[in-house]
Amino acid sequence: MSTEQHDQTESADVQGDVQDDVQVPDDGRQPDWWHRDHPTFTALSGFFTGLAFVVVVPGLFIGLLNWLFADDTAEDLFPFVLVTLGVPIGLVIAPKTRRFGLYMLIGVVMTALVVLGVGGLVLWFMLTYQS
Repeated sequence: MSTEQHDQTESADVQGDVQDDVQVPDDGRQPDWWHRDHPTFTALSGFFTGLAFVVVVPGLFIGLLNWLFADDTAEDLFPFVLVTLGVPIGLVIAPKTRRFGLYMLIGVVMTALVVLGVGGLVLWFMLTYQS
């Protein structure tokens, strides 16, 4: 028996022993890359979730408040949207979601900084060069 045949026989014996103990269906496919927790998948999905969180949640919240209450009451209740920041903070606290929550918080903070920075720059430009 050659070395290659001997190795194939041993691997077949080991696979047979494993298959006897645990019934694992083998469809011949390897898991996709996101099933193996690709290092950039969590970071990108967390960051863009944070970005969407900053854009979508306040808009939906004010829309819901305007639908349920009068304009003055809705404006008074709008600061309670900050309570939703408990979601990414809770994700950072939980050990299994800590990495996702951290990148979500980074997405929230970066988006807020960009929006406030650009808004401030546009306001300054408009007030300075008003004709």
